[in-house]
Amino acid sequence: MTETSFPRQHARTRRFSLGVPRDFVISPDGERVVFLRTQSGTDPLTCLWQFAVSTGTSTLIADPATLEQDDGAEVPAEERMRRERARESSGGIVRFSTDRDVTRAAFDLAGKIYVADLVAGGARATELPTAGRAIDPRLDPTGSHVAYVEAGALSVVGTGGDGSRALMSPENDQVTYGLAEFVAAEEMARQRGYWWSPDGSRMLVARVDVSRVHRWYIADPANPASQPVAVAYPAAGTPNAEVTLHLVDIDGSAAVDVQWDRAGFEYVTTVDWSEHGLLVVVESRDQRTMRILEVDTSTGETSVVREDTDDAWIDIVAGVPARLDDGTVVWTVDRDGAKRLLVGEDPVTGTDLQVRDVAGVDGDVVVFRASTTPTEVGVYTWSKAAGVQKMNAEGVTPGVWRARRSGGTTVITARDLEGTGVRVSVHRDSVRAGEIESLAETPLISLNVRLLTLGARQLRAALVLPKGHVPGSGKLPVLLDPYGGPAMQKVTASAGTFLESQWFADQGFAVLVIDGRGTPGRGPEWDRSIRGDHATPVLEDQVDGLHAAAAEWADLDLSRVAIRGWSFGGFLAALAVLRRPDVFHVAIAGAPVTDDHLYDTHYTERYLGNPDLEPANYAAVSLITEAPRLTRPLMLIHGLSDDNVVVAHTLRLSAALLAAGREHTVLPLTGATHMANDEAVAENLLLLELEFIRRALADVATG
Repeated sequence: MTETSFPRQHARTRRFSLGVPRDFVISPDGERVVFLRTQSGTDPLTCLWQFAVSTGTSTLIADPATLEQDDGAEVPAEERMRRERARESSGGIVRFSTDRDVTRAAFDLAGKIYVADLVAGGARATELPTAGRAIDPRLDPTGSHVAYVEAGALSVVGTGGDGSRALMSPENDQVTYGLAEFVAAEEMARQRGYWWSPDGSRMLVARVDVSRVHRWYIADPANPASQPVAVAYPAAGTPNAEVTLHLVDIDGSAAVDVQWDRAGFEYVTTVDWSEHGLLVVVESRDQRTMRILEVDTSTGETSVVREDTDDAWIDIVAGVPARLDDGTVVWTVDRDGAKRLLVGEDPVTGTDLQVRDVAGVDGDVVVFRASTTPTEVGVYTWSKAAGVQKMNAEGVTPGVWRARRSGGTTVITARDLEGTGVRVSVHRDSVRAGEIESLAETPLISLNVRLLTLGARQLRAALVLPKGHVPGSGKLPVLLDPYGGPAMQKVTASAGTFLESQWFADQGFAVLVIDGRGTPGRGPEWDRSIRGDHATPVLEDQVDGLHAAAAEWADLDLSRVAIRGWSFGGFLAALAVLRRPDVFHVAIAGAPVTDDHLYDTHYTERYLGNPDLEPANYAAVSLITEAPRLTRPLMLIHGLSDDNVVVAHTLRLSAALLAAGREHTVLPLTGATHMANDEAVAENLLLLELEFIRRALADVATG
């Protein structure tokens, strides 16, 4: 029997995500926790589970293998696209909804809808009548009905299987009801397109019309008989989908249109519907103005509750707006150099905390995540009585935490540098009540990671050395392994972040991971310092961090420096060898954005503006125009089925390099999307990258 290698294990476990508990919903009395988890660290089918707080035991509620084997082939196209937007790497029951009392759960599986009873003895799931292409079922708060989307229509059915009917049906094939449009799902983290009223009698429904959105065609060159798939892709500077909102009664009454300045505010970012009223958050196309609107549900008219503006952009923060029991609005605001929690009109956190998101409101207690140092994210609570309190959960070490809370029960998901896995603990009134077991595999690797602060800008970095390496025992070639861009950190007190880096280190490298300007956790000014140019300052921070690390660690050999990255990290890797061949000797760029005209509106225009109004910003970050400068080995990797960063990015850069007579390597991934989850592809990519880097650095050493 062949011994399992780390690359194979890494691929087989979907980057060790399989077997990890997630998506927790806590009953109002705090006694039960419903969640998702696969049955092992290599099982790709996610199941629905329930944890009893009083006994500390987990019960399997629904197993897709016993309901409808989900092999991916039967998943409706709309659901496959949503999973790609959500970076969903497993199959089976990948999302669910519950009623208000968490007595029932609804989920979709291979185009069918099921409802599970969460309080009756034994695990039972009942299929509801659909046409077999249903997705995104959501129980109404009372548990009487399930709404779902099928073939672009929003339908509703009783939980007993009675009264199935379509409430809103598309007028043509360019329209859908109840689904999020591309940029909402990809860039705003809004994965849904309809919301129930608190009493379960009505819904707010998004109508999405993509008729004005430009069409791109994703082909499968390995199968020339297959027709290309048309994708409505809103590239920078081109029209977005037209999104309108409508209030509809489940009895089929005529819909009420929600009215707001849609020309000035075309993005719908968030909705919150509670017993205190319906709030909708809208954003201007340039993302410099955001409004919270209160909707009169009888007329559809709206009034402005709050307006925020910024010269660069306004962040979309997960979990807000929310409401306290008395109806007070919870929000966030950038003030005095910090992102702060706002309750009503009062900022309740100080400038020492950078608020990351709001995990929820439990009565009059706000649960939120925040950082005092960028590498750690803690869980905090605020209440009028106690103010801001940091959770110091028993048995949980500082690192990167997430939380859910209801009825006095808090579920904490913790990652740290002490272990490579995820620990999920349940706390009842601040006392540890148990643990929800992670079934993820333990990596076949041991970490040797040091967190550093480098240079004048205090860059957060991680130095990963080979296992057992003794400082001063010899020079090591250097591999930079960044993401380096906005909205994502790699340098955190979370061991799982560095597993790939450690594997490369164990092959004989000093691996350096640097978070530069634009990465989260250091405040609004740091975030916005890349506005108009996300190339120059970002690359400068990688170079400065590398030199600062080498000054501190003499084992780093600056005569042999490689860089690899994916997505924005791929852009950064290619940029590095194009602009700074004096520093970087080889690069591997996976799925790089090479021409920002080809990337989507919401992400690209946030950082570079509209290309018709600020064309110089796009020219300044284009890799295409830099192509003639290439003098170092460069490998470009791209999935041919990627509908996020389309393969045209790599092909256009390759064409420009060829036109300039610059040698380079292109590795096309047949059938792969932006996630490149296929086990064989994911395993062999690491091995091929390693060999490419070794060869190139050997040539540098001998040349």
